[in-house]
Amino acid sequence: MSRINGISVENLLEMEVMKDCKLLAGFKSSKNTISRINIMADPDIVEWTTSGEFLLTTSYFFEKSDIREQISLIKRCYESNLAGIGVKISPDLGAISQEILDLADELNFPIVDIEYSIPLSDIMMGVFKEIFNKQASLLERLERVHERLMHSMLRGSGLENIIKILQENIKNPVVLSLILSGETFKQVGEKSQDFEENFDQEVKSFYENRNTQSKLRQLTEDEVLIKGRYIKRMIMPIILRNQVYGHLFFWGTETPLGGFDLSIIESVSTTIALFILQQLSLKEVEIRYSSEYFEDLISLDASRKKKALDRAKFFNLNNDDYYIVEVLSFKGETDDEELEDDLNYMQEFSNPMVNSIETLMERSNLKGIVSTKGHGIQILLNFKNKDQVNDILDEFNGKLLEIILKRKKDIDLKIGVGRLYKELTNVEKSFQDAIRAVRIGKVISAKNIIYYDELGIFKILSQDFLNYELEDFYNTTLKVLVEYDDKKSTELVPTLSCFFKNSGNLTRISEELFTHYNTVLYRIKRIEEITGVNLNDPSERLNLEIAIKIKELLEK
Repeated sequence: MSRINGISVENLLEMEVMKDCKLLAGFKSSKNTISRINIMADPDIVEWTTSGEFLLTTSYFFEKSDIREQISLIKRCYESNLAGIGVKISPDLGAISQEILDLADELNFPIVDIEYSIPLSDIMMGVFKEIFNKQASLLERLERVHERLMHSMLRGSGLENIIKILQENIKNPVVLSLILSGETFKQVGEKSQDFEENFDQEVKSFYENRNTQSKLRQLTEDEVLIKGRYIKRMIMPIILRNQVYGHLFFWGTETPLGGFDLSIIESVSTTIALFILQQLSLKEVEIRYSSEYFEDLISLDASRKKKALDRAKFFNLNNDDYYIVEVLSFKGETDDEELEDDLNYMQEFSNPMVNSIETLMERSNLKGIVSTKGHGIQILLNFKNKDQVNDILDEFNGKLLEIILKRKKDIDLKIGVGRLYKELTNVEKSFQDAIRAVRIGKVISAKNIIYYDELGIFKILSQDFLNYELEDFYNTTLKVLVEYDDKKSTELVPTLSCFFKNSGNLTRISEELFTHYNTVLYRIKRIEEITGVNLNDPSERLNLEIAIKIKELLEK
């Protein structure tokens, strides 16, 4: 919709000067808005007209030109999005042909019969006066709306009040959907309450379909079928920092959506963007404060840690409670492309994600703090006792995973969960557990949530001080087999991994590798020959199995 403010064709016919005029064709478009009026002396004037213009002319052209030229004129007027055309028909020249009137009806293009005695200049002056008065009235209304919005902002009123102001002025249903927070605000109005479920479903479908519309940064207009009615719909994106943060949805169920509505909608969308910017700025400060505190809490510097313990009461943390740390590690489809800009990452994903996590914690009756560092998020959870901690964590993490994947389906996510420790001073230990769980989880598991307690032998192998011993152990056991595979282009190491996975069952190994049983048997013998290990000896077999695990760690 272009922002055309003026009078409708209906309003034109209601003017005193037009009392003896009538609409001949294009009745369905009688609400077309006239923004300007002009006199057509030559058909070529159409090339210099603007959208919403109404042309005045005489029937001279229609009398002297053939039917093809007349058809061409009507089509060009329609394609130029003119509001209509008024024709002063001379009694001597006769009426406009029925073929032209039928074409105008087909195109829904208004043609007005102007009574012959009315001067065209009187019509022009009357229309200009009406348009001017209406424009002045609209500006006054827009000013009042703007004042109400500013008062609402200054009083600290929320988005609910802003949406209410918008609905009261456009007199149609309004829904505001915020992408990052997942919040929805709506004002439907009494006359449209029967459509409320349909509106909710449309908003849901708009985002679920992941169509290009949801990413557009301009007004979208279309018609939707609701309960057997085609209803005009407008969708205005909320743009901030060159990103789409949400959308305003409107349906013309009660009154037609026009140029005045668009002016108000643009004003409100800007107000909402400023409101979001204010909230984001405050949230960024809170997150930075929490993150600095968490860094002090896990610091190995005694003075920083003491400082954090002294400030614990400001975060409602009690030193004698139980604590557990979760570390969320994110990676996009292409790390360089998705997360290369730290500022954009924080504004577009990390900070809003912190807000969602805090909301989830509140709904789950969990206390703690959420902080950010790099391309990750840390969650410190506080428990008064150890009862049912595992069940609480499972439920919390399940909901957390659902929230994250709903927001960004293509993300590579690992959630590392540390062990539960008593006293705030031991938070650093749980944090290190969570870090190891993420690091090892990326190597050994396809699961999104990795609990440190479930790592098995990797809890030992992942200790940093063992790095030299692990590498030495690998070099003296498995490295020779890896080098043989590289040199001969064989697949002995994958066969060995499959051997341990299937507990040495050669039939299952051959099936999994799609390899003949005898070929698998030959490979097992070659593995024993090259490594000097007897796979029937439990101790020697264990060494190779551990070496396989070490290889996975060294390759990460």
